[in-house]
Amino acid sequence: MLLEAKGVSLGEGGGNGKGRGGRSLSERPKVRFNGILLVTKAYTDLLDLKPGDEFEIKLGRKQIRLVPVDGVDEEE
Repeated sequence: MLLEAKGVSLGEGGGNGKGRGGRSLSERPKVRFNGILLVTKAYTDLLDLKPGDEFEIKLGRKQIRLVPVDGVDEEE
């Protein structure tokens, strides 16, 4: 996955999900009551995302990829 390629662990299979160990984040993105996907500041800082950045959503069988509109999809 792209986040794993950047050294970001989403907490799967390593630890109890509490605190920060290495570059893993204890926070998990959530879908809010109104359908908005909330990605916390910890992730946006880590990935150097800025307000107004735009993405295409690419759906896979078991994943969702956010690809910057003016970027290159590394999986294609």
